[in-house]
Amino acid sequence: MISVDGLTVEFGGTTLFKDISFAINEKDRIALMGKNGAGKSTLLKIIAGERKPSNGKVTAPKDAVIAYLPQHLITENKRTVFEEASQAFAELFTMKREIDELNHQLTTRTDYESDSYYNLIEQVSALSEKYYTIEEINFDAEVEKILLGLGFLRADFSRPTSEFSGGWRMRIELAKILLQKPDLILLDEPTNHMDIESVQWLEEFLINSAKAVIVISHDRTFVDNITSRTIELTMGKAYDYKVNYSSYLELRHERRQQQQKHYDEQQKMIADNREFIDRFKGTYSKTNQVQSRVRMLEKLDILEVDEEDSSALNLKFPPAPRSGSWPVVAEDVSKNYDDIQVFSNASFSIARGEKVAFVGRNGEGKSTMVKAIMNEINFAGKMAIGHNVKIGYFAQNQASLLNEDLTIFQTIDDVAVGDIRTKIKDILGAFMFSGDNISKKVKVLSGGERTRLAMIKLLLEPINLLILDEPTNHLDMRTKDILKSALTDYDGTLILVSHDRDFLDGLATKVFEFGNKMVKEHFSDIKGFLAMKKMENLKEIERKS
Repeated sequence: MISVDGLTVEFGGTTLFKDISFAINEKDRIALMGKNGAGKSTLLKIIAGERKPSNGKVTAPKDAVIAYLPQHLITENKRTVFEEASQAFAELFTMKREIDELNHQLTTRTDYESDSYYNLIEQVSALSEKYYTIEEINFDAEVEKILLGLGFLRADFSRPTSEFSGGWRMRIELAKILLQKPDLILLDEPTNHMDIESVQWLEEFLINSAKAVIVISHDRTFVDNITSRTIELTMGKAYDYKVNYSSYLELRHERRQQQQKHYDEQQKMIADNREFIDRFKGTYSKTNQVQSRVRMLEKLDILEVDEEDSSALNLKFPPAPRSGSWPVVAEDVSKNYDDIQVFSNASFSIARGEKVAFVGRNGEGKSTMVKAIMNEINFAGKMAIGHNVKIGYFAQNQASLLNEDLTIFQTIDDVAVGDIRTKIKDILGAFMFSGDNISKKVKVLSGGERTRLAMIKLLLEPINLLILDEPTNHLDMRTKDILKSALTDYDGTLILVSHDRDFLDGLATKVFEFGNKMVKEHFSDIKGFLAMKKMENLKEIERKS
């Protein structure tokens, strides 16, 4: 059992949460819920040992292994995918090399009676006992099974990690975690960069093979499928529900109703007693009763009602300057990485004011096509960007590119120019950054807060071609809705890369389908596209590609 005892986190005079305690038992499947900025990621980092609390402690058995997958991570080095995943067993490989080296010394040395020789024997005996008590593992087979389950092809195994996007490198880190078979797995938004097949495989693995899991996720279906316990962080407190997410929502509503009822009853009792005190405070015969009620009110603990989060993003894109009639025209665009063809001979055009969606399975080239439009990669064919087109680009890893050592205010002040600099605090306030919060450093922000901050840059100057690559990955449900509303009102041209059908529904009026090394243009919205494909949702297109 891992115990969380009295955790408190304070910074800059603000208490993030206070005196949080709970136990994590084997086979626990816990969803950690709460609004953006409530402290969910901070709590995971403390449990993982990557951050110290202001007060309190986390206690775990001496040999317990706690593995943590953060939201923002870039694994890029000269190793291949297979070699990097095999790093999960690095400690075992090191132990085996030490045993071999010690055995070699024992066979080549002749000072059999010396103290150092006896020490060698003790070392090799202790190490060997530890090594051979570990369950025998076919390392290569385990690595292959995990990588294939997470969506990698065998052809990917020998490719360097540097060739993969941030989302795929995140999967490599997840593979290393799963291969360690830890006592507790901490996952912060693990499904953001996964297609449905990989998500389903991960669900099955966590349910059937993991020991204990705590997950932060805005993917309601994923959370409901794998968890049976929900811990909510709200207003600096933690509430522990022994149910899954959907049931927790119902119980939370009931809890707040009960809190409100008890609060109202207490307030009525206080008002009645104060009325009694005011009426009889000068009456001799009532002196004892008056004093008794005064003392009772002085000692009374005032009940609180957990506040509903009433803060709201105030998002409105500035009017788009007029561009040419065709902001993007692609002619026979092809892209390959060495012998891997991503897509070939893609031809399409996007008209001024159109809102289009790029959909399809991971790895079929959606983000690659965006990079071709941005002229960030080499490709074959022709990509024409129209007259007076001003592009605003939100990449998948945009939030992780922020300078962590800057404050919220400095992040925007460094890129703002002209009159807009006089309105920075107003802009930050519209994105729910106000008061002392604007002095927080980026390094302490949650994933959702970083995404909001990165998105502010898109508002600093008028743009007429907005390209958003998975913009909702770290946003809670309500913020997604606000962003969708702002994009619906946006009068420029919009390209959206997203797996989120609900987000695209009613927003995109044309669909580009990526699959089988081709790009197909569909002149319909998401509903029409799915109806034509005889599919219920986007996850099926990912499955069938």
